[in-house]
Formats: sequence, structure tokens, C-alpha cells
Amino acid sequence: MAQAFFGGIHPNDQKGATNKKPVETLPPPARVVIPMSLHIGAPCTPCVSVGDEVTVGQKVGEAPAFVSAPVHASISGKVSAVEPRIHFSGVPVMSVVIENDFNETPCPSLTPAPDPDDLTPEQLSAIIKEAGIVGMGGATFPTHVKITSGLGKVDTVIVNACECEPYITSDHRVLLEEPEAVLGGVRLLARIFGVDRVHIAIEQNKANAAGMLKLKIEEEKAPAVVDVLPTRYPQGAEKQLCQSITGRQVPPGALPAAIGCAVFNVVTTVAIYNAVYHGKPVTHRVVTVSGSGVNEPKNLLCPIGTPIGDLLDACGGVKQQTFKILMGGPMMGHAQFDMTAPIGKGTNAILAFADKEERTVEHPACIRCGKCISVCPMRLQPVFLYQYEAAGMLPELEAAHVMDCIECGACTYICPGRLHLVQAFRAGKQKLNNAKAAAKAAADEKKKEG
Repeated sequence: MAQAFFGGIHPNDQKGATNKKPVETLPPPARVVIPMSLHIGAPCTPCVSVGDEVTVGQKVGEAPAFVSAPVHASISGKVSAVEPRIHFSGVPVMSVVIENDFNETPCPSLTPAPDPDDLTPEQLSAIIKEAGIVGMGGATFPTHVKITSGLGKVDTVIVNACECEPYITSDHRVLLEEPEAVLGGVRLLARIFGVDRVHIAIEQNKANAAGMLKLKIEEEKAPAVVDVLPTRYPQGAEKQLCQSITGRQVPPGALPAAIGCAVFNVVTTVAIYNAVYHGKPVTHRVVTVSGSGVNEPKNLLCPIGTPIGDLLDACGGVKQQTFKILMGGPMMGHAQFDMTAPIGKGTNAILAFADKEERTVEHPACIRCGKCISVCPMRLQPVFLYQYEAAGMLPELEAAHVMDCIECGACTYICPGRLHLVQAFRAGKQKLNNAKAAAKAAADEKKKEG
């Protein structure tokens, strides 16, 4: 490790419930809901209609812009609706609803790339785009955009297998169960960026995966090296990981490419391998279902678009005392209120919490202890950001760099006053974006009048 990042916390990793459980295949859902927005960027345009028969891997949503990624059917069957449906973000999103025929008919047009070892970086990027591959660690940024913007700039490629959030073990199980696919994707990334080796970053609490990968790399002479990093949250955050591996710090407001780095989640890396060598788009993903409210925690391979409730049912349901269900980890996940909301490409966990884990208080209060400042990995001052947002002081909020907040939740975790800090920062960012949009609209209107 070149350098430790600033701040961070050491929560109990809570991974023991599922880290030794092999991935199970979820029983086929009766229907899936495929949102046209499963990524950062422009939502897709539906390219199927009600009554159409679709097959597994068939494109059902076309990407309308460069910063977008197509979406594909995860089951075979008939399209029963093309309409807004509840999204895991909590708002209705245009979606394609498919009723399962339980035949699992593969799309006949999906074939492996001919001579994949002879493809140029640009050709590989095009395949990755058509496969709908995005950052599957949760960020969901279209992978072809990251590749295209980094060509000629990147000298360090990092595969992020840290999986630093508590409870989540889906990446860990993929490492253990699909090492050949991981290293296949690593070879492709090395070729795309023209590097001699790719760094595979793993935290110390996954020593079995690190040891197994080191043996595989040696056996296959793969262009990779395993970097075992201290177990410290948020070790897997993109900017912090770049610093841990290279010692370089990403400037405020910039991306890793600015310091010659490109970071890809390990499941994204496997998806790249499957797209190039097997012609498979992103239709399924592994999801950890865990938490104190889950009767039988598991790692499940699920079709994209499966309702959250189906995953919980496959794990014996939730306990009566369950008070919260999250999509994602306990630090950065989003609370869900509708169990018909579907899982997406970036869904790595569904967590249910019960009874004694409730820690909210009726009247959160800042006690001016400064702990939030000491743990912030971006060197921000959360206590002041919180006050500026509460008072509606948007210029001060922006000047204090709220847009650099990565919403890791370290400040909320450490706060003895139980302030809803990350929630406030998300609201503050939205207020700033709304204010800028309103100012632009007013300026455009003034131009028209003039």
C-alpha cells in the first residue's frame, strides 16, 4: 500500500452470516420490472411494446445518448406493460414489465465476439456498451464512458474487490466462485489500457479470496497483482482506493482519470469478460440478503428487475420486529417502502434490520464534538455543512464543498448526537442543483425576451 487515506471508520463488518455461503440461484420470478433508468445518465427508450415476446438477453431499452447504457430482458416471456412503475429510488420510472414463460429462452442474436484477442480498445468498448455494463458496485456509471474517457490517460488500472460496507458479501463470493472470469476481465482491461498489470484491491477480511487469487494469477501468468489493504471503511470508495494503491490524491471535483487511474468493480470486470467471450449482456447479478431482520441470510443470483419481496421470500421472509429494509449497504443504502420495487444492476444487497438495531432518537442534536470532521475521508467539515443546509445558506454550502461529499456515511455513523448528516447533504446537493437549473432557465428566458 502506497498511502493510507484520511479519516475513515472501523464498523463491525457483520459479514459472518453470508461470507461462507455459496451463491444460490433465486427461484424464477413470475414477472420482472425492467426500469429504463438502471444507470447514471440519460434513461433508455423502450424498444418493445405490450404483447411482444422477448428472450433472455434481448434489448428492451435503447440508450439514447453516449452517457447511457441499454437494458436487456432478464427472463423470457411476454411484455405485459410499458409504463411508469415504482423504482428503487422511490419515484415512478418508465419500465418494461415482462411476464415469465419459464422457458429461459436465450436471445438468438447474442454471440461471442469473433477473435476477441484481436479487438481494439474501441471495439471492446463498443461491445461493453451494447452489453449494458455499468459500475456494479453501486455507482452504475456506464463503463464504456469510463473507458473511452480514460484511453491515453490511464497508467494504473484497479479492480475494486474491497467490498468495504458491512454485511455485503456478494463480491467476495464472486471472487471465490468465478476467479477465471475475474482474471479474464482483468486481461481485457490490461489490453484496453495498455498496462502491464492490473491491481486487484482486496481488504484483509477476505484473506481466503486474496490467497486463492494469488495462486490463480501465478498459475495463469495473468497480468495482475493482488493488493491486500487494511479493513477500513470506506476503503472501497474510488478516490480513497486510488490513494491507497498509488499514493496520488484525486483533486476536488475531478475523477480518477485526472491522476492516471481507472477503477472497476470486480463484478463489472466479470461482466466485461462475459460480454466479450460469451456474448452475454447484463441480465443477472449476485445480491446479498442479510441483516438482523432476515430469517435465513443468503447470497442469491437474481434476474435484474426481480421484486425485492421475492428475494426476501427466498430467504424465509423477515422477522416481525423488522423496522427498516435497505437496498445496498447500511452506510450508503437507500430505505425501501415498496417491496414490489425491482433490483437493479447496482444492487449488491438487500438488508433488513429488526428490533434492537434501531438507533434513531426523537431529537437529534449536535454536541460540537468534531468527530464527524475527524472521520470524513474527503476532509470536509460535516458539522458546518449540516448547519448551512438547515439554514438554507446555499452559497456557503457550496463554498464548503458539499458537492465533494461522497455520501459514505462515516460522519453519520460516528455522530453521538444521531444527526441525519448524509440525508442533509443529499438534500443540500439537490437544492444547489435546483437553484442552478432555475438560474439557467431564467437566463435562457431572458435571452429569448431580449
